[in-house]
Amino acid sequence: MTAPRVHCERCQPDQRHANFTLNSETAVFRRVRALPMTSRTGLIITLTVACHLLLVHSLVTSQLLASDDQQNPAQVLPNIPSALKQQDVLIKAIEQEKIGPIFKLHGKAEIHYEGYVLRADEITYNSETGDSTEDGNVVLDGGPNDEHIQATHGTYNIRSESGRFENVTGTTGLRLNGSRLVLTSPNPFAFTGKSVLKTGPDHYLVYDGTITTCELPRPKWQFYAHKMNVEVGGNAKIYNSTFRIEGVPILFFPFATHPIQRQPRQSGFLIPNIGKSSTKGYTFGESVFLAINRSMDAVIGSEYFSKRGFAPDGEFRARPSDTSFVYLNFFSVLDRRTGVNYQGGADVRLDGEGTFAHSFRAVANIDYLSSYVFRLAFSDVFSQAVNSEVKSFAFLSNATNGFFYNASTRRYQDYETDTTPSKVITILHAPSLESSSVDHQIGHSPLYWSYNAAADGLSRSDPALNGEPAFSTAPLVGRFDLYPHLSLPLILHDWSVRPELSVRDTLYTQQLIPSSTSEVGTAKSSVITRKVLEGTVDIRLPTIDKVFNGEFMGRNWKHVVEPRVVYNYVNGVSNFNRILRFDERDILSDTNEVEYSVINRLYSKRVSEKPEDCGQLGMPLLAVGGAQVPARVPWERQPPKAPSCASQPAIREVVTWELAQKYFFDPTFGGALVPNRVNVFTSTEDLTGIAFLTSARRFSPLISRLRVQTSARTDVEWDVDYDFRSGRVNASTAFLNYHFGPFTLGGGDAFLHVPEATLPPAPSSVAAATTLAPTFSQFRVLLGYGNERKRGFSGAANLGYDASLDFLQYGSLQAAYNWDCCGLSIEFRRFALGSVRNENQYRFTFALANVGAFGNLRRQERLF
Repeated sequence: MTAPRVHCERCQPDQRHANFTLNSETAVFRRVRALPMTSRTGLIITLTVACHLLLVHSLVTSQLLASDDQQNPAQVLPNIPSALKQQDVLIKAIEQEKIGPIFKLHGKAEIHYEGYVLRADEITYNSETGDSTEDGNVVLDGGPNDEHIQATHGTYNIRSESGRFENVTGTTGLRLNGSRLVLTSPNPFAFTGKSVLKTGPDHYLVYDGTITTCELPRPKWQFYAHKMNVEVGGNAKIYNSTFRIEGVPILFFPFATHPIQRQPRQSGFLIPNIGKSSTKGYTFGESVFLAINRSMDAVIGSEYFSKRGFAPDGEFRARPSDTSFVYLNFFSVLDRRTGVNYQGGADVRLDGEGTFAHSFRAVANIDYLSSYVFRLAFSDVFSQAVNSEVKSFAFLSNATNGFFYNASTRRYQDYETDTTPSKVITILHAPSLESSSVDHQIGHSPLYWSYNAAADGLSRSDPALNGEPAFSTAPLVGRFDLYPHLSLPLILHDWSVRPELSVRDTLYTQQLIPSSTSEVGTAKSSVITRKVLEGTVDIRLPTIDKVFNGEFMGRNWKHVVEPRVVYNYVNGVSNFNRILRFDERDILSDTNEVEYSVINRLYSKRVSEKPEDCGQLGMPLLAVGGAQVPARVPWERQPPKAPSCASQPAIREVVTWELAQKYFFDPTFGGALVPNRVNVFTSTEDLTGIAFLTSARRFSPLISRLRVQTSARTDVEWDVDYDFRSGRVNASTAFLNYHFGPFTLGGGDAFLHVPEATLPPAPSSVAAATTLAPTFSQFRVLLGYGNERKRGFSGAANLGYDASLDFLQYGSLQAAYNWDCCGLSIEFRRFALGSVRNENQYRFTFALANVGAFGNLRRQERLF
């Protein structure tokens, strides 16, 4: 084989060696094209004459470039693949020695090549073959996955990127930035080995070693194995390993995989989970993960409850595109109990969304529940366990040029008891076609028009309950609704006036025949129409505002008062008691009313440039009330975001307080009101969701809606319905959420005074009594310290107390401790849901960074 020639700059024969030793600051060697014999001889002679002594510092830098072998590449590197010939190599050392193609590097030796750096105290390098031998403080750094290998001895070929290292400590996915380690992969890991064989780019065989995601040299946990097959950017396959915590063996795995690629997805068995419950007994579960493709996966498994039986579960996830997803989740229990004690069943939920060309959007949210008692007995989320409603819908919509089109199907179910699955109200919309529009100007006139139209296929069934007979409509009841509007918006100085005139025509293919002996009538297949004339005048009075002089708490303040009056007249609903009830379209009644309201707003403007509200929010997801916004994609739990640190003056609406009331000129609503019953009309529902009409009245309750938000860390809200006629509060909902530093505080109270006209029986799970108490009052308290990412201790508590029945309905305590690579969470949870469920749960999870979690405390069910 013909050796590549070397061009020497500033070289001096050394009297101590038969050949020469480089001793300069910038000695550069380059491979040159293989020349004919005469040229080679001339080159050597020229080099010999030109070399002279130059005394400089002892640091030497050499660069070896690939030979220019376009004329005859085989003459230069006949045994090396052509892809390896164009490799640039830079060598550095305190002292270098060259014997033919062999370079001997002494002291702080380095070889730079293809994004890698090979370092050692001593390196012997063959420039022809790429072979090298390293001794003392051997380090290999670089590559697309930021590999870092430390060893005491190594043999390595920089061209094939293969070799062997002894007494190794290594990492991938980490990069040293100054004195800090920076993650360059979501799945970094560290490994050690008595010997490590690098068989090629990104591939290692580790013998008698460990693997972990913890910081070395004292990791909290490790997998110990005789052999590990590591594919950097892929997976680490571990054979006959023991899982150890602080060096103590915990579990034995004949085979395991550890994901180390940037987007880890590989089929396999997940870590088992165990737990204990006072009603389920000891629990053990196992699942298998299926990586179907890069945008689709599934988890299928089962738990075993020692006191109840098996509980199969699973989920399917798909992200066909950035704007679409499909999520299917099911949970079931094969309860070994029988008869009236049987509580088994299934809960299946399907969520999906997708956007298409031409502004089309499809959404599906389908929920199937076999029985309410199943949800009460086995749901681990309190708000879900006590929810007797099951809602499903799917729609395809389009919005174009201010026109909206929608095709949908919906099903609503409300379980009336917790013991009989058949006692359920079911309302079905299938199919439903709707169209509407925003206001459109009529030519150049001041008039605007809009419309709302729908064609629905409907059905409803109610069970026999409280002595009332069962009720059902035809399997398909047709309803056609047309609702055009004509308006004239006017601006008169500072006044805003909007008169609107509407007509409405609704046709049903069935009608309700009232019963003289009960509140429930019968459905008759006979066409009925409802023709309505509606007039509305919306008046926005001039706003009143005041800017306060001076600063308070580093802010300027402004108070704004917004009065409003709305007059509404509806006429033509003479057959209200014969209209079947399916949804909000069917509760329209005659009315002659006026609504008056006033909104107070208090604004503040920060005048200083000092940053405000910076840092962590504690536990932003731990909150009472409606502060939480669910993620659009169910499995994508959004990480908490710290408030922005604005350096410029900012405006905030600190206080918003709305007061509203209605006066009814027609207290009977055209004869639609039935005394001593709860009446719900469009007029009352628009004002408040709390039913209050049990008899004729002129004034509605006074509605108060107060919200205070002094910063991103504070949220206070209090909604009250006060009835002057009865001199009491009909309903009150208040909550407070406050985050300061690592602490989180939350509290709330929900109060309801049930109308005396009707007190339906309550499910036995809600109260020990057979009927509802006249009032309902429940308090909720949240306390938290730390957050899910905080190292060290974090804890939270969530309590729900029923003041009307004087017992703790729900309680949960969670404590967690996080290390650099793992975390332990322990939770105690209590459910007191009457005769159906009186349960204490003990749950935990031990999470390993980038590996998985061992235990039965699911992420979506934690307090934080």
